[in-house]
Amino acid sequence: MKKSIVLGIAASAMAMASGYKIPEQSINSTALNAAYTAYTMGADAAYFNPAAMSFMEDKSYIEAGLTLAHLPSIEYTSDVSAGYNGESKVENIPIPFGHFVAKPNGDWRWGASLTAPGGLSKRWDTPAQKAYAQEFTLRIVEFGPSLSYKVNDQFSLGGGVRLLYSDGVVKSDAGTIARDMEGDTLAAGYNLALLYKPTSDINLAATYRSKVDLNEKGDARLYYNGALAYDGGASVEIPLPATLVLGVSKTWDDRLTLELDWERAFWSAYKELDFKYDSAIPAPLVPYFDDPIAKNWKDADTYRLGISYKMDNGVTAMAGYARGESPAPMRTIGFELPESDANNYSIGFRYRQNENISWGAAILYSDKDSLHIPAGVADNQVINGGGTFDKGGAVLATIGVAYEF
Repeated sequence: MKKSIVLGIAASAMAMASGYKIPEQSINSTALNAAYTAYTMGADAAYFNPAAMSFMEDKSYIEAGLTLAHLPSIEYTSDVSAGYNGESKVENIPIPFGHFVAKPNGDWRWGASLTAPGGLSKRWDTPAQKAYAQEFTLRIVEFGPSLSYKVNDQFSLGGGVRLLYSDGVVKSDAGTIARDMEGDTLAAGYNLALLYKPTSDINLAATYRSKVDLNEKGDARLYYNGALAYDGGASVEIPLPATLVLGVSKTWDDRLTLELDWERAFWSAYKELDFKYDSAIPAPLVPYFDDPIAKNWKDADTYRLGISYKMDNGVTAMAGYARGESPAPMRTIGFELPESDANNYSIGFRYRQNENISWGAAILYSDKDSLHIPAGVADNQVINGGGTFDKGGAVLATIGVAYEF
């Protein structure tokens, strides 16, 4: 199959006010709304805070599961013409995950995770929206080996390598002009972590994930008046942004744990989409496909709260809340990613069946703020007349099983 470049890879987002990142990658992280940096005591510590592996029990841990992401349709209502109104398709996307932590070797310990930390999809069939985003689909898979070092009984350090593969599809059809593209890339980065335990019941944590530039390469097929006008090589570079998370947890009576996290995603790295072609494209297509597209995203904060309670019957109940800021300014909002602030609510449980096996489930609901864009603000010609994005959001349902030995 011919490979081709993914136009607007950033557009295929979870729509959770986190750009195109997906922070939930385990049972506990979904149940706690990703307020899961300071108190991570399962196999998923290899992903969320590898430094915490140093304080886990002297055994090996495995966890695997699946999250189903349900993206309801987004409605756009124009202020100027009903002909510009539209509704995106409903999306149902499976997201698998897996984590492993090995037994310690002296003060050292290693782990590994297989996750899908970003991506997803947006599709429109209505004419005004299809001209920009008939389909935008992105998949990102990350394999992350990690290490921890126990400095003393209160402090540990961790870190690892991020190895990413992404591919995607983009289609648009404005009648006179159209595009049909696919592509993939390999990329790498790193992560750093620390955990400090000033007392036995308080954890302080910090994690940092580096920016990873996704340099998508392949072929682009562009059409003009129904005829193939360009079929050749193309490339574009898109950032998966760096993130910094600071977290604190407090545990009472080894039962009730409360965690507060602050996350800063450095989306200001996403300034524009600038496509490169191996040869010149026809002049009539240059304004649509070759001119740089301004994005000018801003760094965005997410505030997270998670609470868990261990019961005598082997069940740990969990719940979480998060408030996330959109990184996208109104000027560069498009139908490929109509991003807005969101309130996220979650609940879940984990059941310890015996000393080796536990399993659980969780659900998260992302409630997107309605976003009205006044006339004369947006670069997009349809949205520039003024209009409102409503509904959308997301529902995540996660199931998984863990084994300790």
